[in-house]
Amino acid sequence: MAKNTGQGFRRGAVSDRTQFRTSTGWVKRDSQNGQILDRKADDQPFKGVRREK
Repeated sequence: MAKNTGQGFRRGAVSDRTQFRTSTGWVKRDSQNGQILDRKADDQPFKGVRREK
């Protein structure tokens, strides 16, 4: 399980989540059912979330 350290980084990976880039920003998806969970408007990816290829 991923834990925030409070120092700008995360220990471990976020399980059962993937992320991919769109023209509007990064999108987080549940890898089990494909449901869109969250969207980021800035240019930075989610921390500790696996990227889709």
